[in-house]
Amino acid sequence: MSVLVVGMSHHSAPIELLERAALTPGAARELGARLQAGDHVEETLVLSTCNRLEVVVEAGTFHGALSEVGDALGELTGLSQEELTSHLYVHYDDRAVSHLFEVACGLDSLAVGESEILGQLREALAAAQREGRLGVSLNPLLQQALRVGKRAHAETAIDRVSRSLVGLGLDRATTVHPDLSTVRAVVVGAGAMSGLAVARLVRAGVADVTVVNRTRARALRLAENHQVVAGDWADLERLVGGADLVLACTGAVGHVVEHDALAAARAATGRTGAPLVLLDLALPRDVDPAVTDLPGVHLWGLGDLHSSLEAVVASGAATSPEEGLLPRPVAGAVPHRAVAEVRDLVTSEVAAYLTERRAARLGPTLAALRASASKVVDAEMARLDQRVPHLPEDERVEVRRTVQRVVDKLLHTPSVRAKELVSSGDTDLAHALRELFDLDPHEVVVTTRPPLTLPTAGGEA
Repeated sequence: MSVLVVGMSHHSAPIELLERAALTPGAARELGARLQAGDHVEETLVLSTCNRLEVVVEAGTFHGALSEVGDALGELTGLSQEELTSHLYVHYDDRAVSHLFEVACGLDSLAVGESEILGQLREALAAAQREGRLGVSLNPLLQQALRVGKRAHAETAIDRVSRSLVGLGLDRATTVHPDLSTVRAVVVGAGAMSGLAVARLVRAGVADVTVVNRTRARALRLAENHQVVAGDWADLERLVGGADLVLACTGAVGHVVEHDALAAARAATGRTGAPLVLLDLALPRDVDPAVTDLPGVHLWGLGDLHSSLEAVVASGAATSPEEGLLPRPVAGAVPHRAVAEVRDLVTSEVAAYLTERRAARLGPTLAALRASASKVVDAEMARLDQRVPHLPEDERVEVRRTVQRVVDKLLHTPSVRAKELVSSGDTDLAHALRELFDLDPHEVVVTTRPPLTLPTAGGEA
């Protein structure tokens, strides 16, 4: 059995398709349960975020599991098989491990380096654990992915790259409002990206900032951290209608800023035609694209900002956490260095994980080999007892010790060499040993049964 990742993200699908494929929490649970009931999937995790939908499974058979995942995705997202085939990506075994580590580090995110994916992955892991969909394969793999993600943010400057995306949005805003310190700003949402947005607004000297979130406690906590104001969700339309700058990132399914509601709110606040900048940092989009029909309204989404950021990073421009994101040609720019450092970290962590996994898979086979050898010793000692029934006990013990030492020495070098070969990537060695020594595969299964309890998502990561 091997790890299989099937999914779609901003890398493989247009924003419009990702919006259609977005799953509610209930639909994500149903997807996991449906796959778990299949014939070719042993363990399952569903990761559904604002810019990706991924299914991670322990596959009994590759093609069988792939077929089951594809069918289930089609039924629950409403997408045709043709649409899925055109936009799904598939990662298998070693490449699947590498992909999961990259996702946890933020390397695969639309806003490269963002840390919110760590919380989303942890929540998906906890949900899969609660629902009994994880075992000895995916649980340790995903725990390790979380640890690698935490290392990336603790040991490198990868956070600076996601800050660049927020900075680009504010740079776009200055083309409409040259002096940001004078604007009335509203931040919709209270997640990691919203936190970055509030911090950048405060550093830019914006005095009038209001944070709005469905859960008021989260909005209040974010507002208090930056000494700004928290608003009520019920007042969202009025607040947005009276604002000069709105940054939205809720991760909701469906628009939270609608065309007609915005038009009515701007009319009610006497701001029809006044310049309004909407930065939509969410996927699915929080803001109805049709709002650009309204006079004075400017809208930039993640797709616009990400294209600009790719151009900046490709040009070697650096960013400063204290300044707006204005490209500066500096050798060894922060985005380049941070991304390269995290990629090196992922490479080393993947290699270490795969080496450990291969060694673990060989362990039961070596245990079975030694058990088989012990049975041979027992059989020969029983034969000796029949032929020399009056052999003194002390002599019998010494004979057994001698025979056991011979067996141990004969097995020692092959065992050590087998571990070395497995570490270098020879994954077929365990099968070869079972065939050569006629080991019972069912006996190996017994030695690898899962523990009664699994470490939880919050415990180790």
